Amino acid sequence: MWGKIERPEAQGLGSRHPGDAVPAHDEVHQTHDQRRLAHPTPPGAALDQVFQVASSLQTAMNSVIEGKPAAVRTAVTALLAEGHLLIEDVPGVGKTMLAKTLGRCIDSSVRRVQFTPDLLPSDITGVSVYNQDVRDFEFRPGAIFANVVVGDEINRASPKTQSALLESMEEAQVTVDGTTYALPRPFMVLATQNPIEMEGTYPLPEAQRDRFMARISMGYPSARSEVEMLDTHGSRSPLEDLRPVTDAATVTQMIDAVRRVHASQALKQYVVDVTQATRTSSALRLGASPRASLHLLRASRAHAALAGRDHVLPDDVQSMTVPVLAHRLMLTGESQLAHRSAADILTDLLQRVRVPAPTR
Repeated sequence: MWGKIERPEAQGLGSRHPGDAVPAHDEVHQTHDQRRLAHPTPPGAALDQVFQVASSLQTAMNSVIEGKPAAVRTAVTALLAEGHLLIEDVPGVGKTMLAKTLGRCIDSSVRRVQFTPDLLPSDITGVSVYNQDVRDFEFRPGAIFANVVVGDEINRASPKTQSALLESMEEAQVTVDGTTYALPRPFMVLATQNPIEMEGTYPLPEAQRDRFMARISMGYPSARSEVEMLDTHGSRSPLEDLRPVTDAATVTQMIDAVRRVHASQALKQYVVDVTQATRTSSALRLGASPRASLHLLRASRAHAALAGRDHVLPDDVQSMTVPVLAHRLMLTGESQLAHRSAADILTDLLQRVRVPAPTR
């Protein structure tokens, strides 16, 4: 029977010479802890690994996604910040290709879900099925049990099915029939959606959008990039030759290293000032949530790590403000009539919020 997913911790016995006494169980862990404290991993060394592996990851993805380095960088930033990414644009511009490329570059479990109107919540979370051999119910995990989950055209499923992702995206767990199952780490949802003006789509509710750390739009490629795409994609898919550049364990270590990137108190206050400015703006009828503040800080830490720094600058916050906050905002009727976008309003707000002096 499928049980609760555990996250075992690595246990090292160290080196032992012949004739040495075998230490007791508690002494083994005490020796390991003492060794870890005596020789801790320098923060700089961990961030060096983040920078090197992330650079290789972006290089591999850029070899498939032509002419979209900013979208690739945002996707890697969301991965290192342990967030989820929403890719929104018209059909045929490479949304699913970007999601599949990121999953292919990581040697981990990847599941793809095609969202359709007849998709059921149990198809995502899993279901308990009666096993006649053991005369008991056993849990059969759904598509959400993977390190990278690619949700294609998420807004073509019903709101009931969309809501099946809420718990997993927020708490990295799934509850079925009263039993909670932990999801593997790292865990990331890469969802694509078409604009809500397209036929047969259901707009994502605010609670669902708020769980995505960032949203990006691919946009049409330049003429030069499109010609290169015809050369590379014309005969065969470049995904066939793409090889993983890292694995799930390394990505988990990178995520932990990004969490230790320093953010001063003044920088945290700046993050709060930016999100509070959206709540008081007359151009918006719904501002950013406190969860958005947390996501903005985490994304800024990842952005700093990708730049090779061990501390966050206001420039990092400004760079991530639009991808992290824009999809959470609701514009007033006047703003819509004036053809202003959420990105335009955020750009104006950033110019009004006082920028703190960068400190360590």
